[in-house]
Amino acid sequence: MNLDEKFAYMATGQPYDDVDPKLMKARERATAITQKLNNTMDPTKRNAQFTKLVGQAGKDPFVEPNFRCEFGRNITVGDHFYANYDCVMLDGAPITIGTHVLFGPKVGLYTSNHLFDPVERRTGGCTAHPITIGNDTWLAANVTVLPGVTIGSNVIVGGGSVVTKDIPDNVIAAGNPCRVLRPITAADKTGFNGQDLSAN
Repeated sequence: MNLDEKFAYMATGQPYDDVDPKLMKARERATAITQKLNNTMDPTKRNAQFTKLVGQAGKDPFVEPNFRCEFGRNITVGDHFYANYDCVMLDGAPITIGTHVLFGPKVGLYTSNHLFDPVERRTGGCTAHPITIGNDTWLAANVTVLPGVTIGSNVIVGGGSVVTKDIPDNVIAAGNPCRVLRPITAADKTGFNGQDLSAN
């Protein structure tokens, strides 16, 4: 089974061997690129490394150091993606992120899980399930997203939340486990138009 076939199999959610030599080599590649990315002060060069690392990136991605991922190739981000410091994405299964998405510091997306049986776990048994995030969504600091979760568009997830289940569009959600608190409505508008209101 070549690496493409391996990733296609992993995306089905079936148990796989996490210590397969092909996966180990793919992780080493991702680690080498993220090392370069994180040691680069020039944002343009850093984001070029990010675009090289991931499967697909839209226009103007911006990632702060220290960014980490497992493979990179299973990550797709839309236009104007921003990840603040210390973002981690473990992409054993696909991670798909929409346009104008913001991540606060220390956001973690984890598609993979070790098997529950201790003998199977000891021999490298894992499963992976995809994570999807819609457009115009903001994950605040220290949000954790677990395997198989879909978060909708125009969503705010409050700091420190652990997202274990799907979140619909147009809501504020928070907590551990994360739950919907209320919808986002026209009352949330402040009149801000890109300029400091105090200058008016």
